[in-house]
Amino acid sequence: MAAISFLTSEMLFTAIWLLVRGWIWVKQGRLDWKREAVLLLMYFNLAVIIRFVFFPRALVAGHIQPLVFEAAAIFPLRINLVPLVHLFSYGNARNMIWNVAGNVAMFIPTGIVLPVVYSRLNSFRKTVAAAALISFCIEILQLPFASRASDVDDLILNTLGAAAGYGIYAAFKRLKR
Repeated sequence: MAAISFLTSEMLFTAIWLLVRGWIWVKQGRLDWKREAVLLLMYFNLAVIIRFVFFPRALVAGHIQPLVFEAAAIFPLRINLVPLVHLFSYGNARNMIWNVAGNVAMFIPTGIVLPVVYSRLNSFRKTVAAAALISFCIEILQLPFASRASDVDDLILNTLGAAAGYGIYAAFKRLKR
């Protein structure tokens, strides 16, 4: 059994981010500080997503609980591939609303940040597809952790959140003109 603290996961994410960005700087032969400043938006967006996806909102004694990896508990995998089956099976309406609203709200910034940071994601379809891919990767990354589950509902709700975020981005872009 291995426990991964929130701080450790964020440090690992930061190290990977810096290694990738450093490799790109070397490959390009230059460092564009303006571009890196804009890319920080995506870094912070992903860091927040990591926090809320892998480290549940419940605190114990004021501390974020670690993510536990236990090889013996991986199987059977906790996967729901049937849409809307578990979405309404929460103990009470408050938990269901918290889950739905949280999954949507968590990806609204992604729908805003992606087209700002990546000029190729200049349409609703491209931005939502990229956000869906990010959400899919998160669902896959949850598989080896017994306390997490991969759920198609999360993928759907995250994608809806990104679509709403792109709508906000497009509205501001239109107002700017």
